[in-house]
Amino acid sequence: MKARVLGAGVAGLCVATELVARGCAVTVFDAAPRPGPHGCSWWAGGMLAPFCEGETAEEPVVQLGQEAADWWERQGVTVARCGTLVVALGRDRRELDRFARRVAKHERLDGDALAALEPDLAGRFDRALHVAAEAHLDPRAALAHLRDRLEADGVTFVAEPGRPDGLTFDCRGLAARDVLPDLRGVKGEMAMLRSRDIRLSRPVRLLHPRFPLYVVPRADGLFMLGATQIESDDRRRSVRSVLELLSAAYALHPAFGEAELVEIGVDARPAFPDNLPRLTRQGDTIHVNGLFRHGFLLAPALARMAADAALDGTIPELMHEDHG
Repeated sequence: MKARVLGAGVAGLCVATELVARGCAVTVFDAAPRPGPHGCSWWAGGMLAPFCEGETAEEPVVQLGQEAADWWERQGVTVARCGTLVVALGRDRRELDRFARRVAKHERLDGDALAALEPDLAGRFDRALHVAAEAHLDPRAALAHLRDRLEADGVTFVAEPGRPDGLTFDCRGLAARDVLPDLRGVKGEMAMLRSRDIRLSRPVRLLHPRFPLYVVPRADGLFMLGATQIESDDRRRSVRSVLELLSAAYALHPAFGEAELVEIGVDARPAFPDNLPRLTRQGDTIHVNGLFRHGFLLAPALARMAADAALDGTIPELMHEDHG
């Protein structure tokens, strides 16, 4: 079967990977020659954390997200399976208890157990939660790996979509609002720091009633800071959000106060009104969209379901038929 995929972000690359695995001849259309800062996926945290996301997300996110770590590993992407650490400052201890009530698969740690997991946080927190079943990856490395692997498997990447030939999988994110009018943009901002004075082995979530933060370690002393979630598709960097990110990082560990500020990024994530992803079929086009803040977590499951719907005729729960 011939298929074309519109968009080479995380959703498009995952869909193309699933189609190739089923023997399809795939062409991917994307205006950019390689993954980069033009795409929302470039700015992701890369946390494969279905249970922690369950604090605020609906049950499908938790269930489908549990496929992600295994899927990425099967594609040859390096996945760190060190779990997620969740902490709170002393004045915010109630936040830790509230989080624990809403999140499954966690273990409570005292100060000594926390120090054993992350020695550089020793003495800074007297309690924490550890969700051992979670993982993380480097999103930029993962995107580049999928792109290279698809090219090696004979997938053609072109800049212009051309005429339809076979099924179309529309994975354009917010650009698909021309046919999915209920999509909205949710702004997310991040910062990248480099520090030789602190080492972390796993993502750390610092709970706060107003300014929650996550810190994701990457190679070469890099740390990705993220958390902002603003109802807007405005892509301007705001001073307030950056100050909140950096202040929260400093509260997590003062060493971040001396870190090098490497990068500040912003983009708008595509979301439907219920913040759940959706497969929508319009004739010979299947739209894979609305991954919200769960791109690397949910794209593998959405890609599998989209390929199943196209090739096996299954109708996933997230599938919507649009006869308009």
